[in-house]
Amino acid sequence: MTTLLKPDICVIGAGSGGLSVAAAAAAFGVSVVLIERGRMGGDCLNYGCVPSKAMLAAARHASAIADSGAFGVSAAEPQVDFRKVMRHVHAVIAAIAPNDSVERFTALGVRVIEGEARFADRRTVEVGDIEVRARRFVLATGSSPMVPPIEGLSDVPFLTNETVFEQQRRPGHLVVIGGGPIGLELAQAHRRLGAAVTVVEAARALGRDDPELAAHVLDRLRAEGIAIHEQTAVRRVEKRGRSGVRLHVEGAGGAATIDGTHLLVAAGRTPNIAALDLGKAGIAHDAGGVRVDAKLRTGNRRVYAIGDVAGGLQFTHVANYHAGLVLRALLFRLPARENRAIVPWATYTDPELAHVGLDEAAARRKHGTIRVLRWPFAENDRAQAERRTDGFLKMVTDRRGRILGVSIVGAQAGEAINMWALAVAQKLTVRDVAGYVAPYPTMAEAGKRAAISYFSDAPRRPVVRAAVRFLRLFG
Repeated sequence: MTTLLKPDICVIGAGSGGLSVAAAAAAFGVSVVLIERGRMGGDCLNYGCVPSKAMLAAARHASAIADSGAFGVSAAEPQVDFRKVMRHVHAVIAAIAPNDSVERFTALGVRVIEGEARFADRRTVEVGDIEVRARRFVLATGSSPMVPPIEGLSDVPFLTNETVFEQQRRPGHLVVIGGGPIGLELAQAHRRLGAAVTVVEAARALGRDDPELAAHVLDRLRAEGIAIHEQTAVRRVEKRGRSGVRLHVEGAGGAATIDGTHLLVAAGRTPNIAALDLGKAGIAHDAGGVRVDAKLRTGNRRVYAIGDVAGGLQFTHVANYHAGLVLRALLFRLPARENRAIVPWATYTDPELAHVGLDEAAARRKHGTIRVLRWPFAENDRAQAERRTDGFLKMVTDRRGRILGVSIVGAQAGEAINMWALAVAQKLTVRDVAGYVAPYPTMAEAGKRAAISYFSDAPRRPVVRAAVRFLRLFG
């Protein structure tokens, strides 16, 4: 017997974005059905941001022990128990999971259905013997690891971000296909925990980021012993011995082979849309995801799409940003349009790399004449005290001093970019930043010093010097 539900909102996908929509709508007394085929919390909690950052934290502790001699602290070489590291990773997931659980959302008033959702028509979704006919639908199904069409890959065991955290033994030699944030974060974590690591990237590693800052990160990773092959294509993969893997690659130096004990595929993401029967709902889509307008609405006026499945920037905070925009439209009929220019991102390697707004190349294309301001962490007193002088802040402004974009490479870049995301979103100028008071000594002072440097030529301007001389006449 079929059960028919008629909620105000039906959310498909219980990742970060979907949970945000469901919780907020229920808080306002709106009837909500939430459908999830896998784990509550989605990729971020179970396979992505949370476990990777927990593993990076363990790796950072190992690195700190190794580097403690510079501070006059004697310590032996770090001893890594990989099984305990993974226990730490899963303990972090377990600590956060109750916030995303079926029980919590049921208590909030959300009807949670565990199962595979598919559209029956433009206004109906089916989950087993349940039909959901909602006023509005929100697709928040996220994405999964993309498996590239490499010859032989399907015949060898390989890891993705969905399986790598289940490993209980440290890899002897981890080979990573993909030099983006996921690949490089996991590469550095494994290297610091004692594994040999090789990264193969078909284009430029960290290709989304400013090349000047990306090079800074890559130099550090190579100095730590990670082999990074850029502009190198993987032509074929095969088994090597009982459990190893061999990659046949081709780069600037010609053909070569790379041998490893484990293979991690981190070559991008693909949207989770295959099972939804979007055609029956009149929803256009392609390999990049569901097609949406600036208001995140699909071709079916009843259906919105948010997060990874909507294409564009694939970050947890983007899904939450989308959730806020859609809630404004669904609950309050307020206009809301996506503005990707204000969305920051960060790569949590060491040094960290973070960015918001336009980079130098994009700013020149759009504005022509710009100013580029830099401030090295080596000129920051807190960085000197902590021996974390590796990095700098780069700010791009227009001719009038409006901040167009900021990139940071160095310690705590992911934290520091928060202030600059606000500056870009609010269209602040260097004068605004130069006027605020920063506590001393903090890493954030580097940004204030960069802003002040915009005015560094003022004392040499004849008009300014003349004004100072004139004003001195009045005592």
